[in-house]
Amino acid sequence: MSTEPHSINPALVAWDEVIPGGAYWSRVIKHGTTLRLIAPEGSRGVALLCHNADNAIERYNAADTAKIQFNAFLKKGMLLYSDMGRVLFSITEDTAGLNDTLGGCSNLTTNAKYGDGDYKNSRDNFLLALIKRNLGKKDIMPNLNLFTRIAVDPDGNLSWAEKTAQPGDFIDLRAEMNVLAVLSNCPHPLDPSSTYDAKPIRAIVWNAPASTADDPIRTGNPEAVRGFQNTDAYLGQLV
Repeated sequence: MSTEPHSINPALVAWDEVIPGGAYWSRVIKHGTTLRLIAPEGSRGVALLCHNADNAIERYNAADTAKIQFNAFLKKGMLLYSDMGRVLFSITEDTAGLNDTLGGCSNLTTNAKYGDGDYKNSRDNFLLALIKRNLGKKDIMPNLNLFTRIAVDPDGNLSWAEKTAQPGDFIDLRAEMNVLAVLSNCPHPLDPSSTYDAKPIRAIVWNAPASTADDPIRTGNPEAVRGFQNTDAYLGQLV
């Protein structure tokens, strides 16, 4: 990985896999490890769901993630909150800064623009991935979209902003508890292109340095402090 920014020591890598365009992927990211997602050829969107791997009833909450941080567009230093006020992932690096909590996931209807053909969509991909984890339709919550940006007009309408990850861009998601991450590597549903152009994504799980009590992500604002207090208390109950 010497050609990539912030290269990872190979000795720290626990998993390294390429997710083809249109495919889905799921894995439990252990507390304290980091999931790096790289767009080697750029990307027009990757949809992400995440659950507490030890209790899947707890899952990513898009509304709280945006509300608590006063921002629907996530970047380095921000958090992915669960519906129980705890932290699932911290964004420790992000070279693109293009992640939205609002756009939703693609489905058969949004894929109609591509015409006839077997064009995978994130709704179906999520269902296939979750079934293999003994989960199902009820466990598909509003997702996070990585590597793309949408625009919101004064009336609340969403539109494609023509901002996407460039070749080599990546995001690091540090697991603050054991997290089941489910990815669908399909274009963003608001992408107006009639060409289905889902590029491969590389997923690396690595043993990143442990966070410390003075970690700026943990202490950056009162909301983050409270989220980590909730998370640490929960983890203490599991010991």
